[in-house]
Amino acid sequence: MTEISKNALTVLEKRYFTKDETGTVLENAEGMFHRVAHAVAQADCPFGGDAEKTEACFYEMLSALDFLPNSPTLMNAGRPLGQLSACFVLPIGDSMEEIFEAVKQAALIHKSGGGTGFSFSRLRPKGSAVRTTGGVASGPVSFMRVFNMATEAVKQGGTRRGANMGILRIDHPDILEFIDCKQNNSDITNFNISVGMTEHFMQQVEAGEEYALIDPKTRQEAGRLNAREVFEKIVDSAWHNGEPGIIFLDRINRDNVVPRQGEIESTNPCGEQPLLPYESCNLGSINLTHMLRETPDGWEFDREKLERTVRSAVHFLDNVIEINRYPLGQIEATTKATRKIGLGVMGFADMLLRLGMPYDSEEAVAFAEGLMRDINAWGHDASAALGRERGSFPLFAESIYHEGSALRNGTVTTIAPTGTLSIIAGCSSGVEPVFAYVYIRNVMDGTEMLEVNPVLRETLESQGLYSDELMRRIAKEGTLAHIEELPAEIRRVFVCAHDISPAAHVRMQAAFQAHTDNAVSKTVNFRRTATRAEVAEVYQLAYRLGCKGVTIYRDASRENQVLNIGSVRKSAENKPFGAIVPRPRPAVTCGVTERMHTGCGNLYVTVNYDENGICEVFTSTGKAGGCPSQSEATARLASVSLRSGVCVDEIIHQLRGIRCPSTVRRDGVNCTSCPDAIARVIEKVRSDLEPPAPDASPASAAAEHAPAHTPQILHSCPECGAVLEHEGGCVACRSCGYAKCN
Repeated sequence: MTEISKNALTVLEKRYFTKDETGTVLENAEGMFHRVAHAVAQADCPFGGDAEKTEACFYEMLSALDFLPNSPTLMNAGRPLGQLSACFVLPIGDSMEEIFEAVKQAALIHKSGGGTGFSFSRLRPKGSAVRTTGGVASGPVSFMRVFNMATEAVKQGGTRRGANMGILRIDHPDILEFIDCKQNNSDITNFNISVGMTEHFMQQVEAGEEYALIDPKTRQEAGRLNAREVFEKIVDSAWHNGEPGIIFLDRINRDNVVPRQGEIESTNPCGEQPLLPYESCNLGSINLTHMLRETPDGWEFDREKLERTVRSAVHFLDNVIEINRYPLGQIEATTKATRKIGLGVMGFADMLLRLGMPYDSEEAVAFAEGLMRDINAWGHDASAALGRERGSFPLFAESIYHEGSALRNGTVTTIAPTGTLSIIAGCSSGVEPVFAYVYIRNVMDGTEMLEVNPVLRETLESQGLYSDELMRRIAKEGTLAHIEELPAEIRRVFVCAHDISPAAHVRMQAAFQAHTDNAVSKTVNFRRTATRAEVAEVYQLAYRLGCKGVTIYRDASRENQVLNIGSVRKSAENKPFGAIVPRPRPAVTCGVTERMHTGCGNLYVTVNYDENGICEVFTSTGKAGGCPSQSEATARLASVSLRSGVCVDEIIHQLRGIRCPSTVRRDGVNCTSCPDAIARVIEKVRSDLEPPAPDASPASAAAEHAPAHTPQILHSCPECGAVLEHEGGCVACRSCGYAKCN
C-alpha cells in the first residue's frame, strides 16, 4: 500500500473512515480500501466472475492511489447507506406539486451524499397569471431560494453539505433576474448557477442582434433583448464574483447518447456531467503522477500501466452501478437504462512538471489531447468488452451507438474536479494547473508549517537549492516567476495558475474536451486586475474552441474573509468566534437625517459617515409612537456592523424588504417596516457617497496602475481558515479537505 500523507490521513479520518455512534474511528486507510474493494467486487458474481480476483485487483489499484472513485463511493461502499453516486439531475415541472416534489427528492439525495442539478427553464416567468389561484407566479429565482433553504437544512450524513447547479435558458423571460441573482455573495449560497446558451445566441452576440424571449408555458414570444447587451451583463456578473458560468446546451445535446429520451437540460453542480432527468453518474479519477516511470534519464510516460488502470477503472465504475443503493426508484431505473460512467484524471499538472513541460506550452496542450484520446479509446474498448460479457446498456438499440458493437456504458469519460480526492492521492487537482507551490499553514500550537508541492521540493533538493527561507519567499510571492536566483528552466516549467494566461487555460480545457464523452470541469483563473474584456474574450474563445461550458474566477472577487498565500493572519485565524472589535466611533462625522413614513407614524433615520465610509445609524420616532426600542436596536447593530467591516450592501440586503403588518394598505407609507426604512436611508447615503463611474472599467484602471505582480489573495476555508482553491466551478481546501461540491 502506498504511504498516505499526514494531511491526507487527517482528511480521511474526518470525512471517510467508518465511525461508531460516539464518533470513534473504526478503520484505517487499508481497511477503507479493503471495504470498498470487497463491496464493489461483489457485482461480478451475477455475471459469473471471480469476485475474489476482482477484489484483489481493485484493492491494489485503490491502495496504490492509482485510481480513486468519487467521495460517496469511498464513504459508503460496504456500509448501510450504500449510496455511491456523486451527482444527480432532477426535473422541475411548472406546478406547485412538481416543484415541491423536486424539493423533497433533492433533500433525499442530499441526505444520501449526492449533489443535484436543476433546470428552472420550464417554470413560467415572474408575474405570469396562475389560473388555479388567480394569483401571479413568483418565477424561477424565487423557487431557487426555496431549494437553497431546503439544502441548508439537510446535512449529508455528517460529512457533505448539499451542492446544487441551477440553470436557466438564455431565452427565458426572467434571464436578467437570474444573471443577477447571486450578485450578493451571501445569497443562494448552495447553488452554482449557469446560463444555458446556444450557438445561435453566440452568433447573435457577434452580430449585435436582438433575440426573442420565449414564455415556457405558452411557447409564445414574451419580449426581445439585445444579445450583445445580455452577453455583456453575463460577463460583468462573472467578473464581479464568478457567477454565472455558461454552458452550451446544443453542444451537450449533440452528444446526447439517447436523444429519443428527451433533451439534456442540466448538469451536476460542477458543470462537467450533463444528465437527463433522474439520471445519476458515478465518477472516478486516475492519478496521472503514478502513470510515469523513472529512468536514468528522467521520467517517462508509462502507457502500458495507464491502459491497465483505465480498463480496471471502467470495470470498477460499472460495478458501482450494480451495487449502488439509489435514493429513488426512478433514479435507479433511469441510471441503469444508460449506465453512464465518468472516468477522468487528476495529477495532470504534476505529471507535466515531471516531464518538464510548462502547463501553458503548445507541447503540453498537444500532450493533453493525445493523452485523453488514448484514455477515451481504451475506456470505450473496456466498456465494449463488458458489453459483450454482460450485455449492452438497455437503451443501446435506440442510442447513437446502435449500429456499432456492444457497449456497456452510454458514456465513459468525464473530467471532474477532484478536490479532496487529490489530497488523498497527494497530487494536483483534476486537469488544473498548480494553484500555488507553497502554502503556510497554522498548526494547533500556533506555529507555522510550510506545505510544499512535492515535485518542486524534490527538484530543488536534487539541485541543492531547497531552503525554508526560499519557500517562504515563494509563498509570499505566490509564484516562482520573479525569483531570479532560481534557474531559468525551473521558472519556465513551474508555472502556477496565475502565471498562465486565461486563453491558455481555455486551450487546455478544449484539448481535453476534444476526447471526453461528457464535459470538462475547469476554472479559468484570472488575476484580480483582469478586465471585463478579458472575461468576454475567454467566453468567446471557449465557444470557438468547442468547449461545452466555462467557469471563471477572478482573484479576490468575493467578499469572504481573505488570506494571503504568503502569510497567515493570526489576528483573524486565532481569535475565537465573535472576537472582532469594531473601530472606535470617530470624533467628528457628517450625516443625513431623513423622515420616513411608517405604519406607526414618522421615523427619523440619521446615517453618519467619516472618511472611511458610513459608520453609524440613529433613529427617533415621531409623536405617533411606533417601536422605538426595536428601531434603536436595529440601528445599534447596524452601527456596530458598519464599524466592524461588514459590507454596507450586506447590511442593506439583510434589512431591506422586512415587512411589518402595520404598513399593510396604509396610504403614504414609503417603506415596509422600520428596518426597511433604515436600509433605504443607508442605501441612499451610500449611493450619494459613491463617486461617479469613470468611462473605463474599475478593473481596467486597476490593471493600468497595478504592479507587475500582485500577491494572490484567496478565500479562507470556513472550517479551518486555510486558503481555498477555485477549480471546476467548486472550491476546495487542501489543508482540511473541505470542498463545496465533492
